[in-house]
Amino acid sequence: MGPVAATTYPGIRVTPPHQRAKRAPDYGRRERGYVYGALVPATGDVFTESYAGRTTVGWVDFLTRVDDWLPGSCQRVFALLDNLSTHHAELVTLFALAHPRWEFNFLPTASPYLNLIEPWWKVLRSLALKGKRFETWNDIVVAVRAATAYWNDHKHPFRWGQRRKTSRRSVTNPRTPGIRLPN
Repeated sequence: MGPVAATTYPGIRVTPPHQRAKRAPDYGRRERGYVYGALVPATGDVFTESYAGRTTVGWVDFLTRVDDWLPGSCQRVFALLDNLSTHHAELVTLFALAHPRWEFNFLPTASPYLNLIEPWWKVLRSLALKGKRFETWNDIVVAVRAATAYWNDHKHPFRWGQRRKTSRRSVTNPRTPGIRLPN
């Protein structure tokens, strides 16, 4: 997820229908950074780490931390990546050679919906950023860590394509599709 800037993230505010939503201007350039994340879809476990920049050294450091975070009993690690240049760097290739259980799979261009962590980024933004104002990058790092800890305490498996269950219409007033025939 990135870039994330130290700024105000508006929450949901109800306004009357005839008025437009108002927000105080947020002037100034403050610090910004990037949040990397790893998701285990079967269990819902998440690992996040924040970095000041998006560099190859930071990416390899993140991969090393994920490798330490994953249990040793995990024989294969499949990493789904976009085509960012830092994911193709020589240091990443050296990491892959040093860690044979890792397999890097690159997604086609313009297809983030294939990666299960993308919906989780929306959850993280909602838990960590929504409705808050951040003055420094460290405030964001603390909020992301707290949101990740909260998620891991209340986690659930992620399944691709699964949506929330909606309530069925009542049996007494079912809506029937199609054209109504005259009596």
